[in-house]
Amino acid sequence: MGRNHAGAAVCRRGGLIWGLHRLRPATLSTMAAIDTLIGYLQHNRTRINYRSQRKAGYPLGSGGIESAHKFICHARLKRSGAWWYVANSNHMLALRCAKYNGTFEQVFERYRQRVLEQSQQKNVKK
Repeated sequence: MGRNHAGAAVCRRGGLIWGLHRLRPATLSTMAAIDTLIGYLQHNRTRINYRSQRKAGYPLGSGGIESAHKFICHARLKRSGAWWYVANSNHMLALRCAKYNGTFEQVFERYRQRVLEQSQQKNVKK
């Protein structure tokens, strides 16, 4: 494997898969688990080239997502004494996401148009 090949550190001699192949599991279930892991790593080796992803500035952990989830979801929906119907909470989350990703005006305009169309349809039926 070439040095710049995605996932090369996983597959090269001394890499993770090479080390997993060298293991001598004591049970058949452990051997099956190792084989499953090797298959997963081989199939996904282009996705786990962390060195190049880190150099490109991509986040590797889930900390940013977890922090945003806590800020957007929990701060609003898990207030003391608060309870929500699922449909209402989904709408609230959609609005909060739109607020923080900068699309609130577009979302609200679509909502306004939908309400206007429904109102006009009701007037036509009368």
